[in-house]
Amino acid sequence: MPVILITDALVFVLIAVAVGFGLYAARHEHLRGPWLQVGRSPVGVAALVVVLFYVGIGLLDSLHFHPRVEPVAQAAAASQSAVGSDPAADGGGPAAVAQAQGADETAGQSASTRTPTYSTQIISVLDLWLSGLRERQEKTFSAPFATHLFVKEPIEQPDGSVTRGYPRLEHGGAHLADPARRAVDIGLRGLFGMVKGLLVWAALMAVLIGLLAMRWRQSFNERARAIWRGETELPWRVGLITLALMLVLSFVAAELAAKYHILGTDKVGEDVFYQSLKSIRTGLVIGTLTTLVMLPAAVILGIMAGYFGGRTDDVIQYLYTTLNSIPGVLLIAAAILMLQVYMTNNADQFQSLVERADLRLLFLCIILGVTSWTGLCRLLRGESLKLREADYVQAARALGVRHSTVIGRHILPNVLHIVMITLVLDFSGLVLAEAVLSYVNIGVDPTMNSWGNMINSARLELARDPVVWWSLAAAFVFMFTLVLAANLLADVVRDAFDPRLRSAVR
Repeated sequence: MPVILITDALVFVLIAVAVGFGLYAARHEHLRGPWLQVGRSPVGVAALVVVLFYVGIGLLDSLHFHPRVEPVAQAAAASQSAVGSDPAADGGGPAAVAQAQGADETAGQSASTRTPTYSTQIISVLDLWLSGLRERQEKTFSAPFATHLFVKEPIEQPDGSVTRGYPRLEHGGAHLADPARRAVDIGLRGLFGMVKGLLVWAALMAVLIGLLAMRWRQSFNERARAIWRGETELPWRVGLITLALMLVLSFVAAELAAKYHILGTDKVGEDVFYQSLKSIRTGLVIGTLTTLVMLPAAVILGIMAGYFGGRTDDVIQYLYTTLNSIPGVLLIAAAILMLQVYMTNNADQFQSLVERADLRLLFLCIILGVTSWTGLCRLLRGESLKLREADYVQAARALGVRHSTVIGRHILPNVLHIVMITLVLDFSGLVLAEAVLSYVNIGVDPTMNSWGNMINSARLELARDPVVWWSLAAAFVFMFTLVLAANLLADVVRDAFDPRLRSAVR
């Protein structure tokens, strides 16, 4: 049974807005040109492929549903009770046999008409896909690719004596009869995953080259040779190489994760690799939905302040100056604490912990949006102050054109590059902000997977001897890769949309 959480609905709305903006940009040269420039950048294409991999995982984790519970086989029980013994052997003859067959038909009809039962648990498509990682839980810590626990425990020997040692894991490396062959098994499985990734990449590359050859009316070999030599307008070679790298890493990780905990387990035995993948949605939701919250206020108030001036400008300046004077962390902490009090007093309104955590995530996005719109508003105010003195704006106002028309046709299109640059630059900052806020326990709900919660739970384990480092390292690597790709893409977008940089290049 499908379940649409609040953040899921907003994610789908954001996707619809992005698709609509893409169609709008494709029809207008002043937007299509800069985006084509982004597509011609090898760095931008490589970063975009990495970001799309993260987005794909986040979308799979945004499709939630109640899993179906298989009903008890009452029909089979009724059939067994009806034919508990051989009717012919009991002396029933053909009549007993017919009665047993009738009982089977009745049980089958009741089973086919039974209403399906659904669990109260809410899981996502990603959870279903990673059910092996989600359900394989150990007792406590285990290192990456380990076959034994990380801490010593009492082990009972065959002779009845008890010694302290490192017991075997229930799932990680359990298929190995001899743990000493672990390195060979890891190498073979990694090689097999690499081959599968390359085969999938080759199939995708063949489809892409075939489509491009049809579009440009070339033979397959000619188009493939042009792409490999880098003679195409768009850097397809860089994009395909990055795609190959991501597919190989994905298939190698999937092949190894089927038998090992490739990033170890945490204190309660949960797979760290599964936690890292589940944390992707949290980072993407905070980085994108926060912009959806702050964008309308920043654009509307910033343009109004710069275009109208006077008292309108004074009121808006007073508003964002006052908001900037309040420390953002204190405002976020106060809002989250108020939400916690509300959820505690109204616990009956939440049917599951997932809905409770989702509401807190949405509230955190709203608070971050409220505290982060002032910077973009100030930039748009300054640009609108300059644009309202332009000759074409003054001519439109002298001819009696309505203010809304002037803003929509002359002001907004000329400040759109500032909006685009700010959005892509703020994304990585918001992803890092979630990690910092969760680290100080005012971020997302502790029951929700996030990189900040992983870092918060791992900070106490750094004092152990030996050090439990893999949870912190996993969160760092996943977050670093996303933020690095987002920053590289943001630099390319800034260079493409900033008029001053474009004029300097020309």
